[in-house]
Amino acid sequence: MLKEICHEGVYKNYINGEWKLSNTGNLIDIFSPIDGSKVGSIPAMSKEEVDEVILTAKAAQKEWADVPLIERAKILNKVAFLLLDYQKEIADIMVVEIAKDITSSLAEVKRTSDFILFTADAAKQMRGEMLSADAFPGYGKDRVSFVNRYPLGTVLAISPFNYPVNLSVSKIAPAIVAGNTVVLKPPTQGSISALYMAKIFEMAGLPKGVLNTITGRGSEIGDYAVTHDSIDFINFTGSTEIGRHISKVTVMKPLLMELGGKDAAIVLEDADLEEAAKDIVNGAFSYSGQRCTAVKRVIVKEEVADELVGYIKDRVRKLKVGDPRKKDTVIVPLISNEAADFVCELIEDALDKGATLLLGNKREKNIVYPTLIDNITEDMRLAWEEPFGPVLPIMRVESTEKAIEIANKSEYGLQSAVFTKNIDQAFHIANQLDVGTVQINNKTERGPDHFPFLGVKASGMGIQGIRYSIEAMTRVKAMVINFEKK
Repeated sequence: MLKEICHEGVYKNYINGEWKLSNTGNLIDIFSPIDGSKVGSIPAMSKEEVDEVILTAKAAQKEWADVPLIERAKILNKVAFLLLDYQKEIADIMVVEIAKDITSSLAEVKRTSDFILFTADAAKQMRGEMLSADAFPGYGKDRVSFVNRYPLGTVLAISPFNYPVNLSVSKIAPAIVAGNTVVLKPPTQGSISALYMAKIFEMAGLPKGVLNTITGRGSEIGDYAVTHDSIDFINFTGSTEIGRHISKVTVMKPLLMELGGKDAAIVLEDADLEEAAKDIVNGAFSYSGQRCTAVKRVIVKEEVADELVGYIKDRVRKLKVGDPRKKDTVIVPLISNEAADFVCELIEDALDKGATLLLGNKREKNIVYPTLIDNITEDMRLAWEEPFGPVLPIMRVESTEKAIEIANKSEYGLQSAVFTKNIDQAFHIANQLDVGTVQINNKTERGPDHFPFLGVKASGMGIQGIRYSIEAMTRVKAMVINFEKK
């Protein structure tokens, strides 16, 4: 596989069924967060090259849409099984490129395969409908409407570094099974993993032009791509800052975006505290907290705070820190030194303002050790800003009403978790939380992938989840038949 997509350490882009280097000769070097070693280089494409790729995808779309759905689904099924054949190879690249631990990297490829299989089946279950005019006053039975779904056209998929395979495919698979073509802009750090994944689509027999990739600096080609007249839909996962910018520069263009989060775990006095601590630590620290759906703050009732914190502290102490290539490593190097700098800034701000350090606040290059901070107050940045790192702030409250108030005060609204044995209370709180999803007695997380996944406020636009994503990348078209009146 490597020989076809890489030449002397430079990875090629997949364009119209061929693997090509950029004509510019400009490269972006990719260095491993683990040890700084060079993983490879990717082309920094020009706007002219991006234009060519987008037009290629546009030209291929009509023919692809005419391919029967069953044939499109068969290709997806081949992709799913090929991913399993190359699971270890792709996971090994991911480990080195983004420092994701090997267990999570293998799981990401497996989950992606499962996602594709479910998507292929879900697309075959999509149905149109027939409406009769006589259901509305003033009309008779001589008019009916056939309502069906049609592809939007060409989709621009922009994926993040933390799930370069899964969150690329979660955009690609629903798009192409619905009859769209795709231009994938993978993350700079994560591009190599995504290009390996794109090779799998080629191996499965996907026709030329249906899936294409572009690599380069977002500052140079990003605006050009998202505002291109031949892009009909944008599916973006990334920071709220960039998401807001995309929404401003794209006019009358449909968007599906997952952005930042500040997911709160609300723990009530009747919760199973030991189980809650287990879920919270898992949710907060896996892949060093570099996940939008990570637990990013705990809001706990004062009367059980000490006991809960004790359980959390015991579990955080046991987290393995170090090389993601080694089994059971949970706390891995952050994606960059800049990311580690930001996490440490938030920690220092909290400590300067009187928070209590329980564990951590230790750094080795871009490894930040798991950090637990108690007595976080509303004047501290950690109460509101998303660290995207292995730090968990604890906020103590006197009442359930205050917990809800603090949770809703965030600009983000991705998910929240509520831990309680009182299901009536859980529903009462869930109904008041201004988020896309409320997890009851479990950590915040994405999935299963056929569940709806969405954010409100600064956490996103639109609904993802397999069926919902297919619907988002299609449009309703009605054909009205007027029969001869008798």
